[in-house]
Amino acid sequence: MSDDTLADSTPEHADIVVAGAGYVGLTTAVAIADAAPSLKIVLVDAAPEGVWQRDGRASAVAAAAIRMLEQLGIWQEVADEAQPITEMIVTDSRTSDPVRPVFLTFGGEARPGEPFAHMLPNVALNGALRKRADALGIQIRAATAVSGIDQKPASIRVKLASGGAIEARLLVACDGVRSAIRDMAGIGTVHWDYGQSGIVATVAHERPHHGRAEEHFLPSGPFAILPLKGNRSSLVWTEPTREADRLVASDDMMFELELEQRFGHKLGALTVEGGRRAFPLGLTLARDFVRPRIALAGDAAHGIHPIAGQGLNLGFKDAAALAETVVEAARLGLDIGALDTLQTYQRWRRFDTVQMGITTDVLNRLFSNDNGILRAARSFGLSLVDRTPRLKDFFIGQAAGLHSGASPRLLQGEAI
Repeated sequence: MSDDTLADSTPEHADIVVAGAGYVGLTTAVAIADAAPSLKIVLVDAAPEGVWQRDGRASAVAAAAIRMLEQLGIWQEVADEAQPITEMIVTDSRTSDPVRPVFLTFGGEARPGEPFAHMLPNVALNGALRKRADALGIQIRAATAVSGIDQKPASIRVKLASGGAIEARLLVACDGVRSAIRDMAGIGTVHWDYGQSGIVATVAHERPHHGRAEEHFLPSGPFAILPLKGNRSSLVWTEPTREADRLVASDDMMFELELEQRFGHKLGALTVEGGRRAFPLGLTLARDFVRPRIALAGDAAHGIHPIAGQGLNLGFKDAAALAETVVEAARLGLDIGALDTLQTYQRWRRFDTVQMGITTDVLNRLFSNDNGILRAARSFGLSLVDRTPRLKDFFIGQAAGLHSGASPRLLQGEAI
């Protein structure tokens, strides 16, 4: 873990280094700086400068996360580009079935006047977070990764691939599901591969979607249609990895023919906008979320199946909980990077994360098959939920991030 070359250079100093300028890294940095402006935060990111501006994907942002973004002054910047989800339907069928009966329908409100989620272009959210980070004086260093760490009793020295080092009290690892910092810290993982990939694409269609999201459980995996502004939808299309690679590599006509089989014709003719990409799917759970001077957040701590659309929102919960833990410790004059401080964050987030990981794993195994007995059982279960208002309200609350025990203040729309 130690690197002798670290000791040979004179480092700069900061209170916190955040590695990774995705949503979780940016939100964590902004949340801490907003509540504790005296803390110096440096954010380092391995991606080249401006690469985030070419991200054509969109994400589902739950109601609780929106409350946090409003409190941080972010949501106001992006609200006009967000599409509320007004309704959610669930079907369970085969690709070849001429009709897909709807087994489950959710209203789109977690509470009166508050949609349980919005769809938002990634580039809009990332841009607003960066704008707020700049206003708060957070330094963002692009095109450089953490290449080494040296943990000391009262600090951690962070070596940068571009040269130099930063001496900090806390390193926050938001560097993705294949986190290099997690490996440097010696934190193991529980991991398995599903043999599936998620194809992500944006589709334009003739007729309006009216804010309705759809999740079709097909034998190959879930096929989700998520509404965007205008006559456009975002797709998350799960297939066995070999089939996903074939589809992504196929020409536009073949891809759109395969897409029509799953999407249907209810919204008219379809046109794929921009590119299409496939991402391998698996379950990854870090065995620990913290070490002295190090905290994992977002995909560095957990990577789950997108079947429930909760990956991003789990990361937002991490950001809110870690920010509150760090800010309260700083206000009390405690060591923000000490293990006993960081264990507060771990206790707050680990159970919820493991629970969601297990839930998505079970759902994927239950629905990604064509077993007749399981098909009958899950159809009965979906119909039962559809006829039970309290169960439906519970699941909507879960999707909105509003039924997660003692939530951090930011997720309740309150300042830290």
